[in-house]
Amino acid sequence: MLRALLLALALYCALPALATDPAARPGAGIARLAIGFLGTDDPPATPLSFLDPVIRDGALMGARLGIQDGNVTGRFLKKEFTLVEGREGDVDALLGQGVRFIVADLPSDALLRVADKAAAKGALVLNARARDDGLRNAQCRANLLHTIPSRRMLADALGQYLVTRRWTSWFLVTGAGPGDKPFADAVRRTAKRLGAKIVEEKDWTFDVGHSRTDDGFSNERDVVSTFTRGADHDVLIVADEDGAFGDFLSYRAARPRPVAGTAELTPTAWSRVFEQWGGTQLQNRFQVLAGRVMTERDYAAWTAVRAVTEAAGKVKGGDTVAVAAALKDPGFTLAAFKGQALSFRPWDGQLRQPILITSPRLLVSVSPQEGYLHQRTPLDSLGDDEGESLCRR
Repeated sequence: MLRALLLALALYCALPALATDPAARPGAGIARLAIGFLGTDDPPATPLSFLDPVIRDGALMGARLGIQDGNVTGRFLKKEFTLVEGREGDVDALLGQGVRFIVADLPSDALLRVADKAAAKGALVLNARARDDGLRNAQCRANLLHTIPSRRMLADALGQYLVTRRWTSWFLVTGAGPGDKPFADAVRRTAKRLGAKIVEEKDWTFDVGHSRTDDGFSNERDVVSTFTRGADHDVLIVADEDGAFGDFLSYRAARPRPVAGTAELTPTAWSRVFEQWGGTQLQNRFQVLAGRVMTERDYAAWTAVRAVTEAAGKVKGGDTVAVAAALKDPGFTLAAFKGQALSFRPWDGQLRQPILITSPRLLVSVSPQEGYLHQRTPLDSLGDDEGESLCRR
C-alpha cells in the first residue's frame, strides 16, 4: 500500500510533464516528458568472489543517470525529463496516468506481459535486461525495443575474436542455470556460422566452492582437472550466466588453455575496464551517483533512457507519438560512448552496438572484428540479420 501511494505521488509530480500545451501553466515553453522504469524485487545475488559488489538496485541507477544526462542537453532544447520508478505490478498505474515510454529491467516473461499491456495503450517498452533470442524472433513485439544485447550477438562477438585468433576448436561447458543452455545454443550457432568446431561438450553438475568441503578444503583443482579431460581444444568456453562455477575452470583445467564465454574472456555491452571513446567520463559520473561500478544492465538502462531523451530532442513539444516515431525511425542514431553511432534494427528492435571483449582487468578487443563486413553495417554481423530473423513486427 505504501509503495502504491508513493508511486501515485511520483506520477502526480511527473505527469504534468505530459501535457503538450506550454501556455496552460507556469514555465511556458518547457516540454515535459515522464519516462517509466520497471524493475523487480529479486534478492541480490551473492557474488562468487568477495571482490565483486552486491548489486541491490538492478539497473535503476543507470536509468537515473540517463535522466540526469538527458536533462543536461534538454535544458537547451526546452525539454525536461522525469523518471517514474516502479515494479511490474505498477505498469497499469503508469499507463493509466499517461506514461508512454517504459524502461524494463525485467526477465523475459514479465517483459512480455508489460509489453502487451503497453501495446494496448500505444506505449513503447525498452528492454534493458532480457537477452533471450526469442524476444527478437517469434516472441517479438512491435512496441518492444532492446538495448541489452541478445545472446546470439554476444556469442558472435566472442566467436569472431576467437576465429580471428585461429582458436577454432572449442570445448563447451554448460551449467544448469536458466540462461546457460540458451547461451550454449547461441555458441553452437556461432560455431557453425563462423566455421569453428565444438570438439567436446559437457554439462557441469558439480558443487564446488564455499558450499563444498572436504575436511575443510575445497578440492576444486582435482574436480576441474578430471572434468576437462577429453578432446584437445584451443579454448574452453563456459556457459554460466549466473557465475556459479565458471571462474573455477581457470588454471585448473587438464590442459593449459584459455577460458572464455561467461568467465575470464567475456563478451559484454559494458565493463568497468572500458575507458575508450570517453567511456571513463560515463564510468566516473555513474560512480559518483551510485557509489559502485556500472554494470551491463546499468548501461542498457542508461542507453534506453538516453535514446528516449535524444528522440524527444528531435521533435517539437512533448508529443509522445512523435517522439516514438523519431525513436523508431531508421535514421535515428545515438551517441553512447562506443566510438560510433548506435541505431535500432527495424526488423527486430535490437540496438546495434559494438560488443566489448574483456578480461577481468583489461579490454582485450571490440567486435565486430576487422574483416567481418556487411552490406549495411558491420554491426549487423552480430546476432540475427534481417533474413535470419523470425520477427514479424
